Amino acid sequence: MAGHTENAIVIAAPMALVWDMTNDVRTWPSLFSEYESVEILSEDGPTVQFRLTMHPDESGTKWSWVSERTPEPRTRTVRARRVEPGPFEYMRIFWSYREVPGGTEMRWEQDFHLRPEAPIDDPAMAERINANSAVQMKRIKGLVEQAAEEST
Repeated sequence: MAGHTENAIVIAAPMALVWDMTNDVRTWPSLFSEYESVEILSEDGPTVQFRLTMHPDESGTKWSWVSERTPEPRTRTVRARRVEPGPFEYMRIFWSYREVPGGTEMRWEQDFHLRPEAPIDDPAMAERINANSAVQMKRIKGLVEQAAEEST
C-alpha cells in the first residue's frame, strides 16, 4: 500500500509571481515555516539538487534530507523527489499551477511509501502531510499575496 496526498490553494496573485516565488528554492527557509536552511548541492539545467534542514523538533533533532526538483515552465509543473528518502522507500511530489478565477491555483500531489521499520505507517504519514500542507500553503498564500500587493 502506498500513500497519496493532494492539496491545493488559490493565491490571489499573478501566475508569474506565484511561480517565481515558490520555485526559488534558495528562499524556502523564509517561504516555509518548517525549514531552517537550504543548501544547493548541484544544478543541471532546470534541475536543482538541494539539502533541506528543518527547524529542531520537540526533542531537538534537526531532520535533513536531499531532494531534487525539475520545474517545467511551459506546462507550469514541477516534478520532485527525495534523493535521500530517509524513512521513505520513496517520496515523489508533483506541483502544478493553473490560472483560475481569483488568481493562481497551486496544487501539491505527493506519492510515497514508508519503510516497514518507519515509526508510522502510510495513512498516518498522509494525515501529517495533509495537516502540514494546509499550514504551509496558507503561509505561502499570505507571503505571495503580500508581495503582489507591494508590487502594484
